[in-house]
Amino acid sequence: MRIIDGKACAQQIKQDIAKEVATIAARGLRVPQLAIILVGDREDSLSYVRNKAKTCQSLGMDCQTFLLPDDTPEADLYQLVDQLNHDPLVDAILIQLPLPDHYNSAKILDSIDYRKDADGLHLMNVGLLHLGEPYVMPCTPKGILSLLTTNNIEVAGKHAVVIGRSQLVGEPTAQLLIRENATVTLCHSHTRNLTDFTRIADIVITAAGHPRLLQPEDFKEGAVLIDVAINRTEEGLEGDVYSPRTREALEQRLSAATPVPGGVGPMTIAMLMQNVLDMYKM
Repeated sequence: MRIIDGKACAQQIKQDIAKEVATIAARGLRVPQLAIILVGDREDSLSYVRNKAKTCQSLGMDCQTFLLPDDTPEADLYQLVDQLNHDPLVDAILIQLPLPDHYNSAKILDSIDYRKDADGLHLMNVGLLHLGEPYVMPCTPKGILSLLTTNNIEVAGKHAVVIGRSQLVGEPTAQLLIRENATVTLCHSHTRNLTDFTRIADIVITAAGHPRLLQPEDFKEGAVLIDVAINRTEEGLEGDVYSPRTREALEQRLSAATPVPGGVGPMTIAMLMQNVLDMYKM
C-alpha cells in the first residue's frame, strides 16, 4: 500500500505560494491579505486560528485576526463583515466555525462577499460549484482532489463512495468528483448496508467522524482510501478507518491510503492559502 503523504504535498504547495507572493512583493505591489474572525474562546478554534494566521504570514501574506467575545451582538458581527467586504486591502474573509449556538451561522456566512469567501461556503459559491463553475472551492474537498491528482490516482470512470454529506466536506467532494467524471455514491448516517457500497468502490472517502466506521475487509482489493476524519480516542488520533490498529491489514488490502494524522489535514490549510492567493489575483 502506498501512503499518500499530505504533509509533503502541502509543503510543496506552500513553497509555490511563497515564491509567487515573493515575486509580487518584489514588484512593489501589495501582498494578499486574509481576515479571520473568531467568536468565542474555544481552545480548539483558537489553535486553528493561530495556525492559519501563522501559516499565512510565513508565506509572506498579510493576516488580520479579529477575536470577539461569544456575547458579541449579531449586528456587530454583520457590521465587521461588511467593513471587511468593502476594504480593498482584504482579499479573503474566513469566519472560524463553529460559531456559538445563538448565531445564525448560515446567514452570517452568506453576509460575506462571495468573492472574498475563503472557505467557499457562501450560498453563491455552493451554487456555482453545483453548476460546475466554482468561483472558489471549499478547502478540504479541494485538498482531497489535489491529493488524488498529485499521486496520479485516476478518478475518471472510477466508482467513488463518499461517506458523509456535510456542506464542508461530503457534498462538495462528491460534486468535485462528478466534475472529474467519477461515478459517485454519496452515503451518510441513514444509508443501509453501507459496506455493500464500500466493497465495490474504487475510491472511498470517509468524512463521518466515527472511529472504526469500517474494517479493512470492508474494502475492495486494491481500492484507495481517503480518510478525512480525525477522531480523538483513548488510543490516540484515529481516522474513520485508518489507525495504528488497522494499518497492517489495510496495507494488505488497499493500493493507497491517507494516514491519520498527516493525510488530508495538512492539505486543508494549504488550500486555504491557495484560495487567498487566487482571490487576490481575481
